Amino acid sequence: MPTVPAADLLTFTRALFQNAGLPADEASTVAAALVDGNLCGHDSHGVIRIIQYVTALEEGGMRAGVPLLVIKESPAVLVADGQWGLGQVQARRLLERLVPKARIAGIAAGTLRHAGHIGRLGEYAEIVTWQGCAFLCTVNGHGFGRGVAPPGGIDSRIGTNPLCLGAPTAGDPLILDIGTSVVAEGKVRVAFNKGVAAPEGWLLDEQGRPTTDPGVLYREPRGSILPLGGSQSGYKGFPSQPNSLRDFSTDSPGRTRPGSAGFSREK
Repeated sequence: MPTVPAADLLTFTRALFQNAGLPADEASTVAAALVDGNLCGHDSHGVIRIIQYVTALEEGGMRAGVPLLVIKESPAVLVADGQWGLGQVQARRLLERLVPKARIAGIAAGTLRHAGHIGRLGEYAEIVTWQGCAFLCTVNGHGFGRGVAPPGGIDSRIGTNPLCLGAPTAGDPLILDIGTSVVAEGKVRVAFNKGVAAPEGWLLDEQGRPTTDPGVLYREPRGSILPLGGSQSGYKGFPSQPNSLRDFSTDSPGRTRPGSAGFSREK
């Protein structure tokens, strides 16, 4: 397997995004986020996403150079529209406004809608916790990428709906970044791209039978990812809870700890 120095990969990735039409600052933000995903061991959220993002830019699903549009704002709440800009760009812009609010008010909550894939949630927890704040983030896909079967079901109906929590400590921050499916879709995509089997317990085929073929997610008729807990012990509360938290925070200040900054993202 070839090894590419991180600095070279960063330069190459940034150039690809600039060639796709991103301004230099946005290209740098997204490239750094993807390469960092690989360096953290999460290839599912690394440069594997370049093709997905560039294709979305070319097809108009995501837009370059759009500002973060503030819909509602109060001393501790911010509701924003990403105008289908790159997710990593708009999520960082939201956090840059939320953390100062949390420092002043003791708590801050925000929601981001109409944005591209925001990538690895742990990245944002790291940003916030290193500034001494706690962090809570929930994500849904606004109906996009519904690759997960509900507990006891066969057809894919829900998203992976990840959840991220972060807390500062005297040393490195404590961070939990999980999907409410048994595995992140990106990890299935990595297996598919490598041409290797997925582990048992991840996937169902189009007829609801257990399979190790990652291709079931990327061809018709499509299979599905099992929910968190797997086929026997999947907990039906987890997949829906991030949606509930996101919906709640869209119209309300939310419920995070004092001295914390959190946001919910709706694509």
